[in-house]
Amino acid sequence: MAVCEEGRLTPGRGVAALLPDGRQAAVFRDRTGRTYAIDNRDPFTGAQVLSRGLVGSADGRPFVASPLLKQRFDLETGRCLDDDEVAVAVFPVRLR
Repeated sequence: MAVCEEGRLTPGRGVAALLPDGRQAAVFRDRTGRTYAIDNRDPFTGAQVLSRGLVGSADGRPFVASPLLKQRFDLETGRCLDDDEVAVAVFPVRLR
């Protein structure tokens, strides 16, 4: 399922995409050109905001920091880097 034109992805910034089941995905391209998709819902606040987070890296791992409370989520695994008991869903990405 196509959710976003590749040209709409700006390195270091995210976009939100509505999925057929009603969930939202946050889609990112990092500065190296890799593309990631995770759940857009911040599990700490319930707000659909991760697509507006700050993209960075820690110990070579790409992450997005929530724009609200600043928890960082690994873009490859969905694991919260600041709370080992929390994670978000990760979606496969295929570029066309």
